[in-house]
Amino acid sequence: MNEAINKIINDIINLEKELETLVNAHQKELFYTIKGAKIEFEKKILAQQKALRISLVQWLKASRIQSILSIPFIYGMVIPLSFMHVTIEIFQAICFPLYGIPKVKRSDYFIADRHQLPYLNIIEKFNCAYCGYGNAVIAYTREIIGRTELYWCPIKHAKKAIGTHKYYRHFLDFGEYDDFHQKTTELRSTLSEVDK
Repeated sequence: MNEAINKIINDIINLEKELETLVNAHQKELFYTIKGAKIEFEKKILAQQKALRISLVQWLKASRIQSILSIPFIYGMVIPLSFMHVTIEIFQAICFPLYGIPKVKRSDYFIADRHQLPYLNIIEKFNCAYCGYGNAVIAYTREIIGRTELYWCPIKHAKKAIGTHKYYRHFLDFGEYDDFHQKTTELRSTLSEVDK
């Protein structure tokens, strides 16, 4: 990769770190602290949030009929999501030790904390948990497949790929054949540094 591209990538990484710092500072303005798995709001804020919670009856009355009719399709997605989750766990458990790839930490992706928000009713909390699970399965799977792709085929596509994983930027350019096998071996060796 040329120097100008590397500079832009490093600038993006630094901006992401700066953004994370700003987001963390903003979270402090929302008056909560994290103590292990528990999130605690200041008492005044907690009371204000509880006052905003709407009852189940109000929530159902405010729901559009289209939303109600879509429920079987939304919750039906738990079947393929669960299947993906189980199969990717099996794949990682069997293949990653064979390849010498560090396993992806499940706890980095599966986070359950939205149910602690006092302004959500039981249905809203369930919906948040469900969406959190679905997105966690996808992100977790993407990380596992990203590491697998880095191991087996670290070559960029000729066309621009939207939504690439974090390892993709290190891949060899399409058609970059000089020392292909050596460069591939070098990229594989970077996997031992993942999560360190």
